[in-house]
Amino acid sequence: MSNLDDSTAFGRRAFLGVTLATGAAALVGADPKTARGPRRLVLEEATVEDLQAGMAAGRWTAVDLVRQYQARIRALDQAGPQLRAVLQLNPDAPAIAAALDAERKAGKVRGPLHGIPVLLKDNLDTADRMLTTAGSLALADAPTPKEDAFVVRQLRAAGAVILGKTNLSEWANLRSTRSSSGWSGRGGQTRNPYALDRSPSGSSSGSGAAVAASLCAVAVGTETDGSVVSPANANGLVGLKPTVGLVSRSGIIPISHTQDTAGPMARTVRDAALLLGAMTGADARDTTTAGAPAPQDYTRFLVRDGLRGARLGVVKNLLGVHAHVDAVLLPALEVLKAQGATLVEVELKSAAYEDAELEVLLFEFKAGLNAYLGGRGGKVKDLASLLAFNEARKAEEMPFFGQELLSQTQAKGPLSEPAYRKALETCGQARRELLALLDQHQLQALVGPTGAPAWLIDHLNGDSSSLSFSTPAAVAGCPHLTVPAGLASGLPVGLSFVGAPWQEGLLLKLGYAFEQATHARRAPRYLATGVVTR
Repeated sequence: MSNLDDSTAFGRRAFLGVTLATGAAALVGADPKTARGPRRLVLEEATVEDLQAGMAAGRWTAVDLVRQYQARIRALDQAGPQLRAVLQLNPDAPAIAAALDAERKAGKVRGPLHGIPVLLKDNLDTADRMLTTAGSLALADAPTPKEDAFVVRQLRAAGAVILGKTNLSEWANLRSTRSSSGWSGRGGQTRNPYALDRSPSGSSSGSGAAVAASLCAVAVGTETDGSVVSPANANGLVGLKPTVGLVSRSGIIPISHTQDTAGPMARTVRDAALLLGAMTGADARDTTTAGAPAPQDYTRFLVRDGLRGARLGVVKNLLGVHAHVDAVLLPALEVLKAQGATLVEVELKSAAYEDAELEVLLFEFKAGLNAYLGGRGGKVKDLASLLAFNEARKAEEMPFFGQELLSQTQAKGPLSEPAYRKALETCGQARRELLALLDQHQLQALVGPTGAPAWLIDHLNGDSSSLSFSTPAAVAGCPHLTVPAGLASGLPVGLSFVGAPWQEGLLLKLGYAFEQATHARRAPRYLATGVVTR
């Protein structure tokens, strides 16, 4: 089910027109300020800088970008490989783009995102003609949010064009123990652009697949534990989970007030840095932002020799787990050394606090979701009525897996319960251990594989990932950056950089230097099935 325009008139012909345009000005690697030839552009792998240069030179406008991205979305998301990454296009996007074009013509450019189309995960409130549903049919008829999420307001102020909403694992993947990442009752199953029968990972699956397929310039995801970095890993992207408190959560459908954050997803470290800079800012509705650094230009950290002199802790217990991951990561570690970094073997395990983490999430999800639904209004006003809705619409909402995690959440009491306080204290130990490890070895960051290559989509058994580095940083509230490291039999694998709170600039510096030394990202080929060789 989708709220996109169902017209398929663009079809394969439009897809080819968007991606295979000829002429020097169409080359993504060319400088649009000096390139000669027809006024055409290729969106595939185009960076924010590429798109900005073309607008500055008058070769295309923000309206052109919106129309071309819309055509590409229709060709790849509804037709062709049918990625199902985009739930809804913003009907106001062309008008917003036109207004931004008029500003540019008048000499006003708001910044590097001026006129750049951005997709949002469908758990960020927008007070416009789009829905905000967390992928659930239960909110399809709910009143429109009264105001934009703080992050959305920041992006609009920066001149970004909100192009639409992306699919996700319904309720950010806290519904069932057998859930399939990227599936929602409203949007169906998102597919991985590298191999269509492989998982896009979750829960920011639609944002990940959309950016990988160049359906937008950049996208916003959200993470509680792995929901930015895991789909970035599976879709060959740069993904950044910021320190909890750097990016406001107000107006974002919640899971956990101790772990939730929004984060940028992009094809390059520079684009992720640009998007992060536009998302931050103090918000009175989210008091955790009061302690965050002032908004800044994160691109100032991006230098090619950023690894020189760095001390990095290699999390050794993440190696030797998956042979195909090791085949990508061991050469990546050699690159780090060749670029001047000192590597120190360390051990960091998350098993000791995984049970406590789930306990915290269930308690906080109940409190946060009841508050959010009560504020939205509509028929589904709390978790109890959501459970009832899903039972009444079982054929649409639960054709593959149930809602046992929602039921466990409903059974929890208030946040004053001793069980919650005990679990929260256990999770606090995770932060102390991570920071102590960094301090003990005088490390700038921990490094390791972000996760395993994308697994097969399996609606019968659910997700089956065998390796993940997301939990320590998630529970500790620390920043986590993943950068493409290479392909394992044609499927992406990322290298993670995890650091101390508020060290996003440092992680971006390290990740940028690695990216520039390797240029490991490869565009997806939309293969129908399985593991491939080249």
